Amino acid sequence: MSAARRAQLLVGGAIVAAVALAGIYLAAGGTSYAPAKTQDPCKPRPWGNPEGLDRIAERFSLSALDGAACKLGVSREALAQALASESARERFAERYDLSEAEIARAVRAGLLRAVDDAERAGALSPLLAGPLRETLQSIPLNRAIELINNAEALLDGVQGVLGPAQSFLESFLP
Repeated sequence: MSAARRAQLLVGGAIVAAVALAGIYLAAGGTSYAPAKTQDPCKPRPWGNPEGLDRIAERFSLSALDGAACKLGVSREALAQALASESARERFAERYDLSEAEIARAVRAGLLRAVDDAERAGALSPLLAGPLRETLQSIPLNRAIELINNAEALLDGVQGVLGPAQSFLESFLP
């Protein structure tokens, strides 16, 4: 077989494969694709029964982002991107005409919502939720953002405060 004939067969095979791929895409509903809508951050999301500190920390962070995004009237995804860096936060503030203080209040409100959600889900002891709320109401914005990004460190530290005494003290709760 000549080189010219092999080249023609390869080009023909590539054309057949491309047409087949486009046909499969269309048959699978490729013309009706629409991206999924982002969820409303103001609607509570069920925590379920998170197992382990990693899963609880993940739910805590998502809940905090939802709470802050709800307060600001933006999507959780937009806020998460804005909190990734100081320059992203500045662009976000400019785009939505927000002050640093407004963002700080919203982030703190989100953290407080996460504490409430964690307590309701049984992932955070009521004995620790109260003092944690008090602490979160006045922390600086950068520290609040760190807590959203690394909720595991926060929850690990909070749960470790009482240590073995926690189960004893919880036995007195209703």
